[in-house]
Amino acid sequence: MTANAKPTTPEEAIDPARALLPAVQRVNETRVRVGFWPKMGRVAARIPFADQLVSVYYAARDPQTPMAAKGIMMGALAYFVLPVDAIPDVLLGIGFTDDAAVITALLATLGANVKRRHREAAERALDRLR
Repeated sequence: MTANAKPTTPEEAIDPARALLPAVQRVNETRVRVGFWPKMGRVAARIPFADQLVSVYYAARDPQTPMAAKGIMMGALAYFVLPVDAIPDVLLGIGFTDDAAVITALLATLGANVKRRHREAAERALDRLR
């Protein structure tokens, strides 16, 4: 993929080597802006890591979060939003395991960027969804 090319696969959307390319960032931000809340509305009650996802969403949109962390976070959120990924979300019981693994890995490496205010905002948002 060239510096100006859009990511075409889920792996390209979350690849840390590509997540900070401007074209990839634009695509990921658009995917997240358009698809995140509609998908959360459909699945929040079924996934145990919804609070972590929404916390990452708020951290990724926070102007105080470093740009490099935002790029990786948006890639992970875009992966969640994508309808087709490594394990299709429609597979009952296992469909979101790959998404959970991506968020878990992200939090293991960039979790310090997810602040208490992001977790509190996530809790309030999920209370409204459920």
